[in-house]
Amino acid sequence: MDNKLQIKVLGSGTSQGVPVIACRCNVCQSNNPKDKRLRSSILFKWNDENFVIDTGPDFRQQMLRENVRSLRAVLYTHEHKDHVAGMDDVRAFNFVEKRNMELFCTVAVERALKREFFYAFEENPYPGVPRINLNIIENRPFQLPDGPLVTPILGYHYKMPVFGYRIKNFAYMTDVKTIPKEEMKKFRGVEVLILDCLREEPHISHLHLEAALQIIEKVNPRKAYLTHISHTFGTDEEIKSKLPWHVEPAYDGLTINL
Repeated sequence: MDNKLQIKVLGSGTSQGVPVIACRCNVCQSNNPKDKRLRSSILFKWNDENFVIDTGPDFRQQMLRENVRSLRAVLYTHEHKDHVAGMDDVRAFNFVEKRNMELFCTVAVERALKREFFYAFEENPYPGVPRINLNIIENRPFQLPDGPLVTPILGYHYKMPVFGYRIKNFAYMTDVKTIPKEEMKKFRGVEVLILDCLREEPHISHLHLEAALQIIEKVNPRKAYLTHISHTFGTDEEIKSKLPWHVEPAYDGLTINL
């Protein structure tokens, strides 16, 4: 049987989301559903199993919107709040599926989770807290339970190490400013890429448009999508007008079949 991979964009927005609270700009006031961006995250389906990369503050809303009934594991890119804040809500899957949730993360993310969700790691936990198994990963391929082999791709979010992930001919990398030359080799043969691109102007810890397009040119995927998009980048239609034909802004709910 051929293994089937499907990607669903759960959120394509930056740490504040779009619209931004109290903002009156034309992007935040847009009526286009593609300009409503929750915090960055994706779900990928491998055969009949669901996996999520990052549980941000909107995790619960994203799971309800996509009617996700089963979740096999969660992978984390890094420890910032907009990527881990929703971890507590995995307990809904604990209740439904009668099993611990498998989390895959670095030691740095482990420290953040134990700090933010200390109650889930106590020796005698309060009834009803998330039940999780922590799987510590390093910069080498690892196997997901009932899922694919995943290859981490190391990048830097300013000076913070972050992981992107490659699964077969798909790669996802958010919250990154620089990618070492050796790590770029891991993109060889990638056909679909989802890549961080905050805005047009340079930023200290994120790729901006020119830098993102340079990486896309080097990777040379068949299709590329931009994510972690700020309201300062423009509306979906405005962003599209600035991109080459094979690059598009991602949007919440986008589905990609590979």
